Amino acid sequence: MDLNPSEEQQQLIDAFAAFYAKECPVERVRAAEPSGHDAELWASLRAMGALEMAVDEESGGWGASLLDMALVAEQHGRHLGPAPLIEGQVAAKVLARTGGDAAAETLGRALGDDHLVTIALHPPQGGVLSLVPGGSVADEVVFFDHGRLKCMVVAERGRPVPNTGSMPLADVAVDPAAVELVSGAEAEGLFESARDEWLVLMANALVGVGARSLELGVDYAKERRAFGVPIGSFQAVAHGLADAATAVEGSKLLAREAAWSASEDAARATELACLSCGFSAEAAREASYRSLHYHGGYGFMLEFDIQLYFRRAKAWPAVFGEPSSMYARGAAERLSAARTDG
Repeated sequence: MDLNPSEEQQQLIDAFAAFYAKECPVERVRAAEPSGHDAELWASLRAMGALEMAVDEESGGWGASLLDMALVAEQHGRHLGPAPLIEGQVAAKVLARTGGDAAAETLGRALGDDHLVTIALHPPQGGVLSLVPGGSVADEVVFFDHGRLKCMVVAERGRPVPNTGSMPLADVAVDPAAVELVSGAEAEGLFESARDEWLVLMANALVGVGARSLELGVDYAKERRAFGVPIGSFQAVAHGLADAATAVEGSKLLAREAAWSASEDAARATELACLSCGFSAEAAREASYRSLHYHGGYGFMLEFDIQLYFRRAKAWPAVFGEPSSMYARGAAERLSAARTDG
């Protein structure tokens, strides 16, 4: 297993790194905070083919692998992209795999201009889909309900949910007229696969969050002086940053392995998806906390960028659940596989 990017993948990384550097400076992230969504950035991502890359060629896309998508997600996280890239890609991918006229029509709208389709990560409770990623700006949502994979129009854009990460989350009431796409074991399998892909892409986005958080912390530790020397020369600061850097680098390897396994080791795909997102969340949170802590009181001031990363490291993965819930899901998958093998 070689997780180093191929020449083509490195070109993909370079292209999206340049794109985000130009189209998503931190000023735009700040400007998008009230709603959590930058419509112009989303339009630019679509123009770059970020949505089509998730869909196979037969369905109108260009058939990128999950590892290709993960490399883009890392750049998305590094720049805190205020656009529903991950959920938009996952929704498009599950629609393409579902097949049938209804799914094809919804996918066609998703790939068309100015139409956003997202996916709910949890089945509805009490007739409400809670914390739908991108729900406050989505036109349609794909969701799983009592053994059926469905899609419905978000009539009133959902009820926005204020959150620490300034995400366009919403609670969306289930429409009784929602269209059934597929039912039974096939529906459940498609939904669980989509959740795995969301976890993998989020894991890689969190790698980007953690890596950039460390850079901000290291830069500040080299600049800030105390007792006549940079604070980075103090052992407590240097060792804290080194520990965080080790964890972030480990999360990067695990997140890429999880993306790789989708096509190369499918039997472990769910397990690795859960473990990678849980570990990447913990690593990003620790890296952003360390960097914010070493900024001192400045770290909590809105003028400093590290607080943007600290908040998102906390909030982004929590849409699915805390790392403990991800580990529990991964462990359950591992035990189930062990019983089957036995």
